[in-house]
Amino acid sequence: MTKRRMKSMDGNTAAAYASYAFTDVAAIYPITPSSDMAQHIDEWAATGKKNIFGETVQVVEMQSEGGASGAVHGSLQAGALTSTYTSSQGLMLMIPNMFKIAGELLPGVFHVASRLVASNGLGIFCDHSDVMTIRTTGFAMLSSASVQQAMDMAAVAHLSAIKGRVPFLHFFDGFRTSHEIQKIEVLEYDELAQLVDKDAINAFRRSAMNPDHPSVRGTVQNADIHFQQREVINKYWKELPDVVESYMGEINKLTGRDYHLFNYYGAPDAERMIVAIGSMTQTIEEVVDALNAKGEKVGLLTVHLYRPFSLEHFFKYIPKTVKVITALDRVKEINAQAEPLYMDVKTAFYGREHQPVVVGGRIGVGGKDIRPYHIYQVFENMKAACPKDHFTVGIIDDMYDSNLPAVDEIAIDHAGTTACKFWGLGSDGTVGANKSAVKIIGDNTDKYAQAYFAYDSKKSGGVTVSHLRFGDTPIRSTYLIDKADFISCSQQSYVSKYDVLAGLKDGGTFLLNTMWDDAALEHNLPAEMKRYLAQHHIRFYTIDAVDIARNLGLGNRTNMIMQSAFFKLADIIPIQDAVKYLKDSIAVTYGKKGDDVVAMNCAAVDQGITGLHEVAVPASWADAVDAPAAETREVPDYIRNFLEPVNRMEGDNIPVSGLLPVQDGAYPTGTSAYEKRGVAIRVPHWDAEKCIQCNQCSFVCPHGCIRPILTTPEETAAAPEGYVTKPANGAKEYQFRIAISPNDCTGCGNCVNVCPAKEKALDMRLLEQEQDEAARWDYVAALPEKKNPFNKLTVKGSQFEKPLFEFSGACAGCGETPYAKLITQLYGEKTYWVNGVGCSLAWAGAFPSLPYTKNKEGRGPAFYGTLFEDQAENGLGVVLATKQRRAYVKQVAQQLLPLVPGTELETAINAWLSSFDDLDANDADARKLTAALESASLTGEAAELAEKLLKNKDQLGKKVVWLFGGDGWAYDIGYGGLDHVIASKQDVNIFVFDTEVYSNTGGQASKASNIGQVAQFAAAGKEIKKKSLSEIAMQYGYVYVAQVAMGANPAQTIKAITEAEAYHGPSLIIGYSPCEMHSIKGGMMNCQKEMKKAVECGYWNLFRFNPAAPAGQRFSMDSKAPAGGYQEFLMNEARYSRLTREFPDRAGVLFQRNEDEAKARYEHLLKLIEMYDK
Repeated sequence: MTKRRMKSMDGNTAAAYASYAFTDVAAIYPITPSSDMAQHIDEWAATGKKNIFGETVQVVEMQSEGGASGAVHGSLQAGALTSTYTSSQGLMLMIPNMFKIAGELLPGVFHVASRLVASNGLGIFCDHSDVMTIRTTGFAMLSSASVQQAMDMAAVAHLSAIKGRVPFLHFFDGFRTSHEIQKIEVLEYDELAQLVDKDAINAFRRSAMNPDHPSVRGTVQNADIHFQQREVINKYWKELPDVVESYMGEINKLTGRDYHLFNYYGAPDAERMIVAIGSMTQTIEEVVDALNAKGEKVGLLTVHLYRPFSLEHFFKYIPKTVKVITALDRVKEINAQAEPLYMDVKTAFYGREHQPVVVGGRIGVGGKDIRPYHIYQVFENMKAACPKDHFTVGIIDDMYDSNLPAVDEIAIDHAGTTACKFWGLGSDGTVGANKSAVKIIGDNTDKYAQAYFAYDSKKSGGVTVSHLRFGDTPIRSTYLIDKADFISCSQQSYVSKYDVLAGLKDGGTFLLNTMWDDAALEHNLPAEMKRYLAQHHIRFYTIDAVDIARNLGLGNRTNMIMQSAFFKLADIIPIQDAVKYLKDSIAVTYGKKGDDVVAMNCAAVDQGITGLHEVAVPASWADAVDAPAAETREVPDYIRNFLEPVNRMEGDNIPVSGLLPVQDGAYPTGTSAYEKRGVAIRVPHWDAEKCIQCNQCSFVCPHGCIRPILTTPEETAAAPEGYVTKPANGAKEYQFRIAISPNDCTGCGNCVNVCPAKEKALDMRLLEQEQDEAARWDYVAALPEKKNPFNKLTVKGSQFEKPLFEFSGACAGCGETPYAKLITQLYGEKTYWVNGVGCSLAWAGAFPSLPYTKNKEGRGPAFYGTLFEDQAENGLGVVLATKQRRAYVKQVAQQLLPLVPGTELETAINAWLSSFDDLDANDADARKLTAALESASLTGEAAELAEKLLKNKDQLGKKVVWLFGGDGWAYDIGYGGLDHVIASKQDVNIFVFDTEVYSNTGGQASKASNIGQVAQFAAAGKEIKKKSLSEIAMQYGYVYVAQVAMGANPAQTIKAITEAEAYHGPSLIIGYSPCEMHSIKGGMMNCQKEMKKAVECGYWNLFRFNPAAPAGQRFSMDSKAPAGGYQEFLMNEARYSRLTREFPDRAGVLFQRNEDEAKARYEHLLKLIEMYDK
């Protein structure tokens, strides 16, 4: 057999490659972790790539997954082979159309990167709760267990769907397979073209709906014939297993692989066998080899075609010697007798002569890592006289005793494989560099390469650990590395926070990016790390990549430096080859950005090698003594039991009982304040003499870590050393200070950028230099909250209000979070906060650190993160519930009123009733009423009514409901619900963070994206202009609408928020929110300035429409006429400028259309002033 073309790619790319070959039309919508499949389809179509029919795929991005499935359905009915790509909740939204597609015998294919379905919490990692939900739709279900299989089985799915007239769901494990990079063999399109059943395609196209041969489809059926209609098509599912087996045989002929509906691996006379689906089977194969090498008799049956479940093929491969079978499910079906695969296997043996013991267990639910140890536990359980059934693996179940007994570790031989781990910081380039490294080695050498990337839940600035393996044979280890030959750490601060050396082999290599010299290492390295380095004879190297990058003009981008250092130290390929490949990739990646950029990165490669310093590990380190334990701080149980172990990456050790306090998914607020991540390289330093006390630095801070503080003379005197203040302007009884929390700062620099002082009062300094500021921050954080001496509805005054949103997981310089922080400062203690999935959930609701917090009274935003597709409806439900509950307490108070004449309680009730709908006044009156109720001496009916009020005292004060979400929600998937909610006339406030792109799923285009913008799903630049959500809302006439941009006009932002809140009806505010996806020149430190530029050139308009305002004042145009510089603004962001490099002719046309539409929009808005104020 001739040698096949090899290529390094991830599972999403592999599946998309095969899918593109057979697809006429792709209807797509982004959802993690499947979005990359759709992105590749769109990019290939944009560049004119041909499928096996010699055509370019027609791609359409829909407004939701439900919409995508509807487009798939319609396209199939019209005779086009159609595909889509989804996961999790997205698949759930497709179910109604899936029943139709299957019932109508249409050959569609859905490719799914399987992911858990949200229940009491949302997660993006793998289990099979999504795919197992669609078992009854009629879709065939075909599973892949590896990146290679993702390509091969994707082809089998399309070929079989065409020939068998049954739609397919091809699925593989989200992240574990979808994002794992492997070197695989590529199926060529000309080969695949020879396999397709052209007669079946012709029959499909000829039978499609067409006016030339009309028919009626989608009829309404009565009970007399529907049953028969469901039965008449049985033959297609009965014949399908043979069709699939046949096409697997064709792939086998091409590749030499051995695919079947069920693949057996192991001893031919096995006595114990596991049945499993997905990537875990690769790990099980490793354990099977290890156990059989020791003389045991074990095996594995891998399920590929799960539906229809062919008993003939199932029993064909099971050795007759098998005595015990375990079915492993990667799903929890909470109200079933057992999980689906287990039930299928158990049922299969019913009534058969061969009757092995069949047990089942759950493993890997929610993306839990499946390790050889876990599989060994399963095989050992089958040795028992009565094997444990309905067990769990990989968790500590101290409540229901579902765990399997502990066993000894099992040694898996990985001879010839080099394992490497890289600790990085989200967005520092470590992951990207490692993807590049794997592809360089995989695509330029005979070695096999594998890469997998573990993340926490933060948007950026969180921990990343890259797991890379390189070897001379294919790599099957679908689990995280626990024994490494090489470990790199790009963040100096990690040495005291994480056990970064865990599992580094004796004689292994450790690379640390640090500014410490040898003397500083002696002083700063923890004793535990010193002992490990010395006792395990570790080769220890350091490099000051931060300094190298800064000197080269690369800012904080150290990834290329660290990458070349890795190639030098790991010695996987000759260093001269590595340097050549790196520089070749630089030329390709950065060539269009100019020779200077290429030169800087090439210099980084060279200095990553020459800048290495080998540390001579002192023998004395072997006996290093731990420093005296730091004074233990008092922290809440949640911090001790959840946040701290999870942040140490020890969450797997939390037992089931540990979740009892949060079993319904309700977690305590304010926990992010305990993290103190210290992830910034540089943080702001305040110069009191230069400060003009405007508070703009605090206003724009995305993370709430720089704040104005007022202290009394006594508090100032008692402050820690170095607590510098100046007299407070406008509040002579206080001293003023800008407090900075260095270990909560992400170092974006926006505070410095917006400082309007003649000589800036802030500058950025190394984090280490500012550590003394942490004690001063802790001091002011513990001071009593003071009554604000300024008007809180001003920029300056608002910042003396405690932000009830702080230290989030947002990206450095985020354009969204300053809006959220501001609203909590104005109304946070009275707010129901309803949030949909997206960035605003990722930075606000990512376990374990939650940034919404409470004031000293214990009040704060009541936050709920709901689904992407129905957030507005969910918020409306909250509005109606609070309205109903307040109506009840009002009724009770009215019943009590005549029973307490002439009392303080009567006065309190009357005052409360009179201010019932006044947010500020009613809050004070509710407090007085509560006090009066608690102090009143009542009997009989009056006492009973008073007790009812006190039981519901949390409903006495008026509250407000705010809905928050991004443009993907508001403009696309949730638009129908949003429109319905604003049309309801209910008193609800909506704030849309408009980034003009799906930020959270990787940067896909939305209806908020503008003409010429390059994004995923718009690789050649978006052709359609931005949807005018504001005008759609205004046409109702009774919806308050505003567009704001904090960096352009902070006062207008506050005015819009306060007017929206004061308006008794629906309100909609759309806030311009620059994002990392925009790739602004100079980075996100220019976020606020970019808002200002957008408004000045006319790209973004500021206005307010207030139906409650007097005639002549209802529509206010708050931005001036465009001042020019529109094209310069576009070129300042790579989301636009990259189009000039990739499609230069098209770019000029689209950019001019963009500007023309902006001018027309401004003229149209001017006309609205007259129209709405007649």
